[in-house]
Amino acid sequence: MAEIFIRQLIDDLDGKPIDTGLGHEVTFAYQGIDYRIDLRPTNADKIEAAFAPYIKAAEKVSSSGKARSKTQTATKASGSGRSAEQLKAIRDWAGNNGFDVSPRGRIKADVIDAFDAAH
Repeated sequence: MAEIFIRQLIDDLDGKPIDTGLGHEVTFAYQGIDYRIDLRPTNADKIEAAFAPYIKAAEKVSSSGKARSKTQTATKASGSGRSAEQLKAIRDWAGNNGFDVSPRGRIKADVIDAFDAAH
């Protein structure tokens, strides 16, 4: 007997399913506490818009020698500043070219570099 397990990512804010490859893991810190939330693109855009004026006015600080980003969205998910569509294209290309890439989360810099070199 064969079994198929389907992993469905759910938006933490509204409880709606997130389409494969379009999830945004948003991390932020407030009052010294780090938070993480998985969001659909619509809700990720909303939190980014809500944080924007505060980020613009805020001073960046470092923790353990590493600058902390206030939010991470699709354009910052890999640290590459790429859109969700670009990240999906990188994942598709990487999977077809022997790289081990998860369906969501950070894409390693060497994979992005290889993708850029090939294109």
